[in-house]
Parts: sequence; C-alpha cells; structure tokens
Amino acid sequence: MSSGSNKTPHAGSVAIFYITDRGRGLAERLAGYYPAAETKKYSARFPSQLWKKDNTLVFIMASGIVIRTIAPYMKDKKSDPAVIVMDEKAQHVISLLSGHLGKANQKAREIAGFLGGEAVITTASDLNNLPSIDLWAEANNLVIENWDMLSKVGTKLINRGTLSVYDEIGIILPPEFKRVDDLSHADLLVTNNIYDIDINSCGLSFPLAGNLSAKAAGKDAGQAGMTKQGKINCDTSGKLILRLKNLVLGIGCNSGTSEQEIESAVIKTLADHNLSFLSLHSLSTIDIKKNEPGLVSFAAKFGLDLQTFGADELNTVKGVTPSPAAKRATGAQAVAEPSALLAAGGRTLLVPKQKIGNVTVAVAKKTERRRKMEYGKIFIVGTGPGSIDHITPYAQKAIRGSDSIVGYGTYLDLIQDLIADKEVVATGMTQEIDRCRKAIELSSDGRTVAVISGGDPGIYAMAGLVLELLKNQHSESGTRSPEIEVIPGISALNACASRLGAPLMHDFASISLSDRLTQWETIEKRLYAAAMADFVIALYNPKSKGRTEHISRARQIILQYRSPDTPVGIVRAAMRENESVIITDLEHMLEHDIDMQTTVIIGNSKTLTWNNLMITPRGYEKKHQFRTNE
Repeated sequence: MSSGSNKTPHAGSVAIFYITDRGRGLAERLAGYYPAAETKKYSARFPSQLWKKDNTLVFIMASGIVIRTIAPYMKDKKSDPAVIVMDEKAQHVISLLSGHLGKANQKAREIAGFLGGEAVITTASDLNNLPSIDLWAEANNLVIENWDMLSKVGTKLINRGTLSVYDEIGIILPPEFKRVDDLSHADLLVTNNIYDIDINSCGLSFPLAGNLSAKAAGKDAGQAGMTKQGKINCDTSGKLILRLKNLVLGIGCNSGTSEQEIESAVIKTLADHNLSFLSLHSLSTIDIKKNEPGLVSFAAKFGLDLQTFGADELNTVKGVTPSPAAKRATGAQAVAEPSALLAAGGRTLLVPKQKIGNVTVAVAKKTERRRKMEYGKIFIVGTGPGSIDHITPYAQKAIRGSDSIVGYGTYLDLIQDLIADKEVVATGMTQEIDRCRKAIELSSDGRTVAVISGGDPGIYAMAGLVLELLKNQHSESGTRSPEIEVIPGISALNACASRLGAPLMHDFASISLSDRLTQWETIEKRLYAAAMADFVIALYNPKSKGRTEHISRARQIILQYRSPDTPVGIVRAAMRENESVIITDLEHMLEHDIDMQTTVIIGNSKTLTWNNLMITPRGYEKKHQFRTNE
C-alpha cells in the first residue's frame, strides 16, 4: 500500500500587538478567540520571523504606526501575511494587507463579529459582491501563472461584472464567469497545456515553472514556446493563465541522482509534451526510494507530495513498459509508469516513460474519480433567529472558513455580511434535498462547504437530511464521505421560550404540525401522548395557507387533558425585527394570528403566568420551601 505524505501541513500563527494597557486587555480577549495566538507588547524592533505567508498579524494601534513598521517587509500578495489594524475600542477592524490570499478580509470580519465592531474592507470585489479571482483559484486548486495579469483581469471583472473563461479542465465556475469556446475571446485560460506564446508579451519569466532555478531551467526555458511534439499555436497575451494541479509524476532514478538532474529531467519531459510544471500535484516512486536524497529534496523544493508503493503493488499494474534493469534492482517490473498510474487513480498515461540520464519520468493525470475521493468538509451550521449577533463565534468562524455556502435564500439574506465574498448556492423553500445534494457535490471536489440552517440544524432542519443522503450514497456506491461537523444554533424553541419567560423548566415535547413529511395520523398520536403525559408542548409549523385546520385540531386534543385556562405562548419571528409575543390561554389562543413563522408553547397543568411571563415550576418551591421575607 502507498505510504503517507512527506509534506507537513503548516497552519499559520496569529500574533496580536498592543501598546497600551487597554490594548493589552483587548489583545488578551481576542486571544481567547484564537487559542494559539500570541499577545506581544509592540516594539519598533518588529520580529521579522513572524513575516510569513500563512501568519496573521493584528495590531491594536494607529494605522500609521503599522504602515511604517511593515513597509520594509512588504513583497507581494503571494507571500505577505494578513495584516489587520484595529482601534482600542474595537469599533473598526481594518483589513490592511493580504485581504484575499492571506485571509485578512475574512479574519477582519471574524474579529469584528466576535468583538462587536465593524470590519473595514476596501477590496473592490468584496464591496461589489463579486468573486475574488485569487480566492476562487485557490479553492479550485488552480495556480496563477502570470501574476502581473491578475490585477488587470480583476479590473475587467469590476468594470464589467463578468469574465469570459476558456476552460480545458471542467472547473466549477461562479455565476459571473461565462464559458467561451473561442480562446481569443477569453479573459481567463484554465489549462495544463503550454501554448506557443510570446513570453515577453505575457510578462512570463518562464511559463513552465515560474520559480525554477536558472541552472535547472537551462536551455529548456528557451524551448518552452517551441515544444517538440504537437506545438499549439495561440496568442494568450492579455489573458490570466491558471493551472490545475492534477498531474502526477512517476519517477525512477539511480541511487545518488542529484536533485538538479531530477529537476532537469522533469522540466524536459514536460516541455517536450506541452505540459506546465505548475500543474504538478505530486510525485510517486517505489518505496525503497522514499528516502532518496535527490527525490526528497526535489519534492520539498516544489511542495510536491511524495507517494511510494511497494514492488508487489507496482507489479499489479497492467500495460506498462517493463524494465529488466528495474526488475533486477527493485523487484518491480517497472517504476515510473505504474507508480504514476497508481497515484493518479487512472489506467492511461499522459506521458509514457522518458529515460533521461539517470532518471526515468512518466506523467499521469489524476482522474476525476480520484480527485473526488479527496473529500472536503461540510459544516452544517445553525444560524439561530438570523441576526449575526445571535450566531455563535464558532459558527461564524466556520462560515467564514468555508469555500462555498449553501442554503435557503431567506436565511442567506440575513447573513450577507458573512458571505459576501463566498460562492453562494441559494435555493427556495421545499428544495431541501437539492440544497443538501449540492453541498455534498461541492465537498466531493475537496471544498469546505457550509450548509446554512435557520435555528438549530439538528431540530427539524438540515443535519439529518445531509447525513441520510451521505449514508445512502455510501450504501449504493461505497464512496468515501466528507468530514461532517454539526454546529448548533439557537432553535426556535429556545428563542421563543426566552421571550416567554421560563415555560420549558420541566419536561416538554416538541411536535411539528406539518404533514408534508409525516402523516397526520402519526402527528395526532403524538399530540394525544404528550397531552396525556402532561408535557409542556411546543408546536412547530402550526399553520400555513394550505393547512389551516391542524392547529385547531391540536387544540381540541390538548383540551381533553388540559384546562381551558392553561397558559399558551404565541411567538412569531422571535428575535427578529417583526417579532410578536403574546401570552394567552388554550381557550382563546385561536383568536390570535398564527402562521408558519410562529411557534406555540402550551403549558402543562402546573404552568402559570406572572408579570406577563410564563413559568413552568420545576419543583424547587416544594423541595426547598420558598418563603417570602417578613
């Protein structure tokens, strides 16, 4: 079986700088939100070791101080960390640097939501509710080749509201991106292929590898536009070029082969076959080479996952070119070709083995099936009543950390500030299955997806449906499922009870009166059982335009076991602007407006009202003999 990766994931750190005592208190409070964060007293001697791409630097001080401090370290958006500036009262949280790739915009919103301030975002795509090209590329495992074109194409998107894409891969596009069949009409080019272009007109130093060493590139760089096999003639100047990292190298080499020789062999193989170095995803070889210094150094230099296979496993691959030398040295009939095929999950080589000096190279393309086995994660997030103020910081963080947002349009409208820069899939009422299937589909491409559910996702909401669909999918096809995390929210039950006082202090039952998914006969049985057992009863979905009689029938059943003066709370749109709270009784409850946004809570035989609040005694008075002061 294949071994694990040689890459060690690096999660960036958070450093929070302050000057005053008040700033220190705010820094320590914020460190509670980012548990691994460090708080530091500001000094003009900035710790340069913190200036790393994946880090987040938060400064609680004047922006002028920060700008003068970081100016000597700033390079470009590919390598600068996220820099955030905020005032001591946390009124304004400013995304200052690396808003997209560094996630400064996202973290500024997270911090503002946690501290109750306002995020200050100045990037044009966010302000115009347009997708960020660099974030979209990152989410789809695309590498930007000609960075100098990013701002130019980004400006086109801002001015026109749309971009044309020539896509040879089959990437999921946001609504603002339109596919075109004519490359000359495209703003974005998504491809693994090297085109015969004028390098100077595109601003490319070397289209194969970008940051390859000059020594390694050698004369191959000069050959990049004049490939030997099947030269493609097309002018791609003025277009943003994106490479999907889906090519897998299979490599065999003699012991002691240098990193430079391996690098040169790979460059030549790709150049000869019109393939971009930037499309490399990983490399693979036989397990006895897992510690080969040249291979390990080459993989580390370019951030490639190194995957290895045993000789027996390599020998199971059919249709490869046998190598007597490899068989004698390793016991495997071949190394480069079968390892590439195994790692890519396919049966066909893109490039058969190429013997160059001490190195043999083969190339395979990761199959769609293999790519889809690399599942992402699904957060099923409860947003409570809808206001961001009522969403837990952890839920906000999950939403902000997701690539795609899926939900009912009305609920998504309530959290626009959290999802303005995200890929959003909104559907209408009664389209729950479509929403959940879309979330699973997106996660199968390795994305992190947030399924938004009003209230709590585990109460008459999305959590169960997502899990049921995944269970059925696994049973039918045996495919691996994404990681799932359910994040609770304030349910309608909780919100309405809080507005009524304390009606749920003792045992209660929650029953939905909607018979869209449950037969009415079953609902009636549950009403009888709950009423007979003297539960406090919370009624969800009590009444709709096409279903007006169910609340009346429920009242009739409960009246068989409860007094007409039993307290009843009727709460509509709890914790929202159009909230309505009424306390009445069983006899008069139908005199008030009730609809699908209403939750009705009917007390038990002990429930009472006081000061326009409902109270269901737990039994403390009897046990502890409450007494009034004399």
